[in-house]
Amino acid sequence: MTDIPPIEAPDEDAAAQARARQDTLTKPAGSLGRLEDLSVWVAACQGVCPPNQFQRARVVVFAGDHGVTSAGVSAFPAEVTAQMVANFDAGGAAINVLAEAAGATVRVADIAVDVDEPHSPAIGAHKVRRSSGNIAVEDALSAEEAEAAVEAGRRIADEEVDAGADLLIAGDMGIGNTTAATALIAALTGSEPVVVVGRGTGIDDAGWSRKVAAVRNALYRARGLTADPVGLLRACGGADLAAMAGFCAQAAVRRTPVLLDGVVVTAAALVADVLAPGARQWWQAGHRSTEPAHRLALEKLGLEPIVDLSMRLGEGTGAAVALPVVRASIAALRSMATFDEASVSS
Repeated sequence: MTDIPPIEAPDEDAAAQARARQDTLTKPAGSLGRLEDLSVWVAACQGVCPPNQFQRARVVVFAGDHGVTSAGVSAFPAEVTAQMVANFDAGGAAINVLAEAAGATVRVADIAVDVDEPHSPAIGAHKVRRSSGNIAVEDALSAEEAEAAVEAGRRIADEEVDAGADLLIAGDMGIGNTTAATALIAALTGSEPVVVVGRGTGIDDAGWSRKVAAVRNALYRARGLTADPVGLLRACGGADLAAMAGFCAQAAVRRTPVLLDGVVVTAAALVADVLAPGARQWWQAGHRSTEPAHRLALEKLGLEPIVDLSMRLGEGTGAAVALPVVRASIAALRSMATFDEASVSS
């Protein structure tokens, strides 16, 4: 069983100092709204006030195929996953462009892409298997594979933090992954499939019905596993989702803030918060996607999205778009003059 150390809370003294400093800046108290709350969170995560601007924000895109794609739950064929891994590596995907705009860099990790040879040794360094099982009819993983995938995600988080990452973003790429993510969210929120299943990559009504049926079947096999996060990932998740869960949990162990992305990453985070209770204190929700399951997962985690732009791509794109807002919150707390400094009456 995965043994994750207890999660320490962010620094409340630094948070208190940040809140106090906000009240001294040349503005009415609370007038910067959510930016003030975000700056307090960053200060608490860093343990210093004013907080430092992020120097090495890092996006890790976790790639994996899902056998449930064969059940007709996606508008795209399974081979797109491997093709997009190559696109990420070449710098041509949306996340590459948006991360660069936000001052972040991108890494892609093949956890379970359905190819014999990974795109490169570095990308395939933590590969667990070729494609996760079809959760409509079978478990996604064996018990050993589920453990290995969680540990792979933890190792990737350690590698990034050890290399200097001061903010992490998890992204996803995998045709069929919203079906597995929705099953996990339905299990952990006690929701009916018809309530949580969305359109994913743009499926039609028939595809939506097949997706509902696949989630319902997965939930039947996952019954009784909501307190067993690794067991839940084994039954109705996937290797990429398990790795993302390990990544989000280990980031909290390493006291490193995380911006969550859309429904797939947030499903993994929901599992991670069972795996490592308290980890959610180290996360912010980058955005709210159009997927109904994403809203339920965010409510369960008690996280309010930073932006809401009707995005549904995944890859880490929603979190990347939110990153400049977090940077702005840091800049305001660091660089605004106080009433005393500006000789402005408070």
